[in-house]
Amino acid sequence: MSLYNESSEERGDGMKVERGARRGICCLGYCLIAMAAGSLAAAPRPQSCEKVVLTGEVSAGQEWKAEFGQGWVFRVLPIQAGKAGYSGWDLVVDREQPAGYPDALLVATPPYNSINEREVGTTYGLRAQDAIGWNPRSFHFLTDPGALRESQRLYFSLGGTTAGSTAQGQSAAVARATRRLMELERQSAAGELRILDARLTPGIADAAPYAENWAVQSARTNHTNEPAARGTSTPLGELHWMRFSITLWLPEGWKAPRELHAARGACD
Repeated sequence: MSLYNESSEERGDGMKVERGARRGICCLGYCLIAMAAGSLAAAPRPQSCEKVVLTGEVSAGQEWKAEFGQGWVFRVLPIQAGKAGYSGWDLVVDREQPAGYPDALLVATPPYNSINEREVGTTYGLRAQDAIGWNPRSFHFLTDPGALRESQRLYFSLGGTTAGSTAQGQSAAVARATRRLMELERQSAAGELRILDARLTPGIADAAPYAENWAVQSARTNHTNEPAARGTSTPLGELHWMRFSITLWLPEGWKAPRELHAARGACD
């Protein structure tokens, strides 16, 4: 049984992604990952990292990207509006030659199929003003291509597990896949997105209970409210543009492009 009012949309690579208004906790396989995610903070982290800062801006429906070394690219991709009328962007870390879905940031930043810091948009019941109030946002991402390929396989094995199944074989498979996925995620690097400015049309719906703090905090993020297109306001509103900085704490010895001016320091 689904615990979400979900709608399905298709990414550019043909993979369908579920988004909807959050009603409760995530399904069996994803709940295991969400609970295990706490072990990331407890796992020993490297003492020294190469810190790089990317800055940019992006408009609705547009993509922004920047290379940060060793064949990796950070992308800010538009969320496909589809029938639900979503607006905003997904944070994505991928190879220069795209490695497919899920990307290295999504797979290392659980929970999956749920409200998450990697998605700056009017999804899961967030209004435009709530999305910018969730600021800054933290995430993790893989930096080893082999770990990404293995994590992708594990992700799909978990996604194929029926929620609520009590079959012993399936439960054991979920547990094994979850443990291995978390082992790979302990090798991940950390990042942070900070919204510096934004333009948006506010939503007219009441803030969802889990978004009330972000609704209040939106006043602390520089932004400009713009009138609704065609003069018709919507419950969730629209995100039109944002300017941002992205800080990445990369493994020591990382070969970043010279123009990024990587600085060695403590890991986040």
